[in-house]
Amino acid sequence: MLKDPFGRTLDYLRVSVTDKCNYRCTYCMPAEGITHKSHDDMLRYESIALIAGVAGKLGFKKIRLTGGEPLVKKDIESLVKMIHLTKRYDEITMTTNGVYLTPQKALNLKENGLTRVNISLDTLDPLLFSKLTRGGSLNDVFLGIKAAKKAELFPIKINMIIFEETTKNDVREMERFCQAEGLTLQTIKHFALYQKKDNTSSEHVFDRPLPCELCNRLRLTADGYLKPCLFSNREIKVDLNAIEQSIVKAIAIKSQYGTGCANRFMCQIGG
Repeated sequence: MLKDPFGRTLDYLRVSVTDKCNYRCTYCMPAEGITHKSHDDMLRYESIALIAGVAGKLGFKKIRLTGGEPLVKKDIESLVKMIHLTKRYDEITMTTNGVYLTPQKALNLKENGLTRVNISLDTLDPLLFSKLTRGGSLNDVFLGIKAAKKAELFPIKINMIIFEETTKNDVREMERFCQAEGLTLQTIKHFALYQKKDNTSSEHVFDRPLPCELCNRLRLTADGYLKPCLFSNREIKVDLNAIEQSIVKAIAIKSQYGTGCANRFMCQIGG
């Protein structure tokens, strides 16, 4: 097991496979979109699987594929299979908005080793959903949930972002929906990547989604950087000829507390 300088054991690898998404959610991507990395700048599936295998050898037990939106990637199930074949992970999971999670895609993912999925769903109000996603259809997500259930990608978690405008009734309505559909609700308080606690101190991040003391995560970006903290600009380019050393170096620069990330948008990290 690998520990960071503050004694935290790292065993959870989050992998952003793309910076592209079919949505432009207000809290994830600017309205005008972003300048996407070129295809040549992105890691190939084989490289991601190689990095995942080395991380697994070092003690990582859980891996999550994110984006952007991972299902915009062609043949993403082949990457799932490559990771599964490393035999290093207890869980291979994915966070998706569910739009491209057709019954056949969900079944293919399951058959190739995907354990379960988290599906992003912030509201059950069709108009508000369209506004938050800048044009998305709530029914598309419902179809994705149905496909995930049919493929038995259990437990299926619903990621609901809680905004200042979100009411207790909104949450109760989502709780009832999840209970009726056999889903697990996971609420996440809205936060900004570069939102400080105050104007004078950068010691702690305001509204962290996970207490820093409990953080067990290392992130791999789609363009091949290891990012030890979501709320930090610190990152290390993976040397594909020295993957283990790159992972060790990244963990060594993991900060005790997040201070804010200004060098990437959320869609370029994967949350």
